[in-house]
Amino acid sequence: MAELRYRAGNIRNPEVHKIGIIALGSHLENHGPALPIDTDAKIGAHIAFQSALQSGAKFLGIMYPAHELDTIDHGVHVSLETLKEEVVKTLINAKKFLDVEKVIIVNSHGGNIPLMHELWDIEDRTDMYVVFNNKVISSEGPHGGSGELSMAKVLGIVNEEELKNQSDVNKYEEIGLYGFKQARHDDPNIEAGARDVEENGVYIDEEYGKRLFDLAISSVLLDVEKLLDF
Repeated sequence: MAELRYRAGNIRNPEVHKIGIIALGSHLENHGPALPIDTDAKIGAHIAFQSALQSGAKFLGIMYPAHELDTIDHGVHVSLETLKEEVVKTLINAKKFLDVEKVIIVNSHGGNIPLMHELWDIEDRTDMYVVFNNKVISSEGPHGGSGELSMAKVLGIVNEEELKNQSDVNKYEEIGLYGFKQARHDDPNIEAGARDVEENGVYIDEEYGKRLFDLAISSVLLDVEKLLDF
């Protein structure tokens, strides 16, 4: 077996090869007429890939399934248990085939947040240290709103001709999660996002999108540094 050159390339610390970065988004959910159904997946994959390029950590791709709250029905999702099992299986394979010992999960879909409460079990079953990075979710604003639109502009996946229809919350109830009354009642953040879209509409600002990406990527890079010291 060949001896691998772990210090080869633009690698500051060879221990970074033991760190993996994987995206967790959602591939199958509505985001209004201006955004594709896999917007969350593409945003998360971009953050994870750019973070891997800049840090030298291993890019592990993206998880396929996603979870969502029972009170929100805007796509095709799986149970939290199914998602957890897929994450465990994927991480075990990363450890087996790539010798990864620590993983950063870059989450770009709000419905996946309950997975945070399962991290202890995931770590126990994989014998790996797992970080759940939720920065882009905490920064981007309402579902299908200006933050996602602006990041989508950076990625080249937005249909700007439909921007005038994107804030029609009566026709596209998923925008700002406006049409999901129980979810709005249960979560003040969802309620605030729904009201924001209803009252102020949406816009595209490419510079804003770049700043959101930079903020999210910087957060992941900080997680990598912490794991190198751990």
